[in-house]
Amino acid sequence: MKPAASTRKFEQPHSWSQLKNGDWIAQSIQTRLDEWCPKLFGYHMLKLGGLSCEISSCTCNIPHQVNLDQFNLLHNVIADPYELPFVEKSFDTVLISHQLEYMNDPHRILREVDRVMVDDGYLIITGFNPLSFMGLSSLMPWRKNNLPWSGRMFTPNRIKDWLGLLNYQVVHCDKYALFPMQKYQTFWTWLEGGLGDWASPMGSLYFIVARKRTYPLKPIKPHWKLKRKLSPVSVNYKIDPRS
Repeated sequence: MKPAASTRKFEQPHSWSQLKNGDWIAQSIQTRLDEWCPKLFGYHMLKLGGLSCEISSCTCNIPHQVNLDQFNLLHNVIADPYELPFVEKSFDTVLISHQLEYMNDPHRILREVDRVMVDDGYLIITGFNPLSFMGLSSLMPWRKNNLPWSGRMFTPNRIKDWLGLLNYQVVHCDKYALFPMQKYQTFWTWLEGGLGDWASPMGSLYFIVARKRTYPLKPIKPHWKLKRKLSPVSVNYKIDPRS
């Protein structure tokens, strides 16, 4: 397994129009986010990256929403994502849409997001699955340097492992889009639905919702054990002969 950190300089997309079938991918994420918006509460929401900025969250109950990116016109904060200009535990929900694939150090991004996330806050991550038709097509030489294949795709299970190390509980993981084709979309959706759960592991896209926990997900067993039976306490005493 290749390390997550890399010295390679990646071309980072700042709009869905830069990706092949980008509008369709954004629409699929929008549909799933709309289902989760009623479950998200708090005061502040962070949408990290240009692609996240273009995902609408107007139906969300969180009133104050921050769009952070350098080039997308929808941003309202310009900053380095590795050094977020916010105090600790300031956001109730963070959306990272297709950003980890184009970061030199995704671990550092997740640690920085964890720093500004409140306890029991929600982290939503979307990305490309390398173990899919779309992921395997990145092996073609003429696609290596083109978006979206120019980034490094991470499997959903690997993302889950990273979140587990940060003490996040994955509450939802949806792998979909076995055939990520915008043309004849109705037919491909019907075919994928007919295949059922068999097609889920090979889905080209994933939508992960995780919640930050303040206690260990796996309780640590104590080294000491309580005795099952209480041993009687011996007491020195004398019998009165007059009794």
